[in-house]
Amino acid sequence: MVAAEDTRNTAHLLTHHGISASRLMAVHQHNERGAAEKIVALIRAGQSVAFVSDAGTPAVSDPGALLVQAVLASGLRVIPVPGANAAMAALSAAGLAEPHFFFYGFLPNKSAARRSALEGLRDAAATLVFYEAPHRIVECVADLQTVFGAEREIVLAREITKLFENIHRCALGVALDWLNSDPNNQRGEFVVLVSGAQPQPGLPTETRDTLSLLLEALPLKQAVQLAAQITGANRSELYQLALQMKNSTE
Repeated sequence: MVAAEDTRNTAHLLTHHGISASRLMAVHQHNERGAAEKIVALIRAGQSVAFVSDAGTPAVSDPGALLVQAVLASGLRVIPVPGANAAMAALSAAGLAEPHFFFYGFLPNKSAARRSALEGLRDAAATLVFYEAPHRIVECVADLQTVFGAEREIVLAREITKLFENIHRCALGVALDWLNSDPNNQRGEFVVLVSGAQPQPGLPTETRDTLSLLLEALPLKQAVQLAAQITGANRSELYQLALQMKNSTE
């Protein structure tokens, strides 16, 4: 049995490689939970079942996680077969040198929600990896520039491992110009990679946020003392920062 996100696409793939299967079964985001129960029953009955998602890797911004969860919960074995993955392929060709990366996948469709999600990632000191559809790529890049600024590096990796693969790296501030310079630059499925936040001098953002919250509820000295205990930061640095924060709000 071969379970597939799209049986038509998988049928072409199997035929190309001369692979025969007793039958194909559709397993996609709309029926995955129910299909998982059927697949568990098939495996328990002694059948081998393979799962294939379209142009990607199962459970990585593709169906598959619920199926794997159900199979494992039944005490059955799941065997991964490595295959083409757009995020990893793009990351290997991006030339972004951060030692860490954060795979987000698809951002929210609406601009307000998308910007809110990006705000939460603004201080991440890691390469950020997103997926984006062609009809939203311009809006997405515009929001990336608004939230992250013009200086960060962006890599627009289009149609990775496909016929019209293209990888373009530039500063975020000129990325929209590139996208709008040729209609072809907006076609295909995108992996979007953005360089991570650079370390800022002084206390970490988390420490500053902690102190700010404490100052809203406590006297300055008490807020500094508690912030030092919570974060482990130097009390003198915290005290100077607390004074600055107090002065800026008065």
